[in-house]
Amino acid sequence: MKLTKMSHACVRLEKDGRTLVIDPGGFSEQDAAVGADAVLVTHEHPDHFDEGRLRAALQANPAAGIWTLKSVADQLSAAFPGRVHTVGHGDTFTAAGFDVQVHGELHAVIHPDIPRITNVGYLVDGGRVFHPGDALTVPGLPVETLMLPVMAPWNKISEVIDYVREVRPQRAYDVHDALLTDLARPIYDRQIGALGGTEHLRLAPGASAQV
Repeated sequence: MKLTKMSHACVRLEKDGRTLVIDPGGFSEQDAAVGADAVLVTHEHPDHFDEGRLRAALQANPAAGIWTLKSVADQLSAAFPGRVHTVGHGDTFTAAGFDVQVHGELHAVIHPDIPRITNVGYLVDGGRVFHPGDALTVPGLPVETLMLPVMAPWNKISEVIDYVREVRPQRAYDVHDALLTDLARPIYDRQIGALGGTEHLRLAPGASAQV
């Protein structure tokens, strides 16, 4: 499987000539979802969900579909009948040849005064890749490649390190990193790499790796 890191929280997965895109939000490239056969969205925040990017993907590929939670599906289903699928914790489905399990229910706490919204994570192809969205969800199954949200208003580095330790993936790639300055990246690389207990990796936007 080919993993391509797009800006911020968006990733593209390719196998057998088909493409699955996760979280092409407003911080990712305008064409982040174009060419996708299937798109998964973890939650409604604009850095993960951008209606214009999703519309571009579905218009470019009339066979493409979207799998997401109700708050996002409700905004798209009327424009694309039959192509927007609502999912929640515990669901399993196949999208563009990828087997997907849904894990998690709530966004991480930003502040007690801010109501929590729904958020789901996606475990792809039996644990080859797990993208948790904006939560530190532990799927309770083996994970080969964890997409690790390293910098957000809702986390701190000790929580990120403990999350890696709990999931115990074979490797962890940074996502949710648009707010992380280049000056700070070496600190995160060193501390997560030294304390997380797994291989910690980072891809520049547009770069790819085989997973």
